[in-house]
Amino acid sequence: MNQNSTKILQFDLSGAKFWLTLLAIAWLLGTIGLGWLVKSFLVLMGFIFLLPVVAFVGLRWWWQRNFVADRCPVCTHEFTGFNNTQFQCPSCGEPLQVEKGHFQRLTPPGTIDVEAIEVSARQLED
Repeated sequence: MNQNSTKILQFDLSGAKFWLTLLAIAWLLGTIGLGWLVKSFLVLMGFIFLLPVVAFVGLRWWWQRNFVADRCPVCTHEFTGFNNTQFQCPSCGEPLQVEKGHFQRLTPPGTIDVEAIEVSARQLED
């Protein structure tokens, strides 16, 4: 006969004692008219557990709304910037501003941006 078969049917109630004691205290406070104390404690515990979730969702929403990832229009270096602010590109030092979710160069009024293209000498001779 297997001597270990009786150990399979044994239950470990050491963890349940705490919960049974807590339940008994809550029931006792409810019977003597201090149920509001138990309810207040449960509401406080609910706030403690829900506050990090709400803070995480709120911070993530704020982060997506205020940070913009784009490339510098001058050197094409990709980095992030804070929405509606002026800053310099960390790679080339060009002054930039975030407008409509993209980086724009800060230029004095009347400045015309021109894109140069390279033309080989062979094309000029033809």
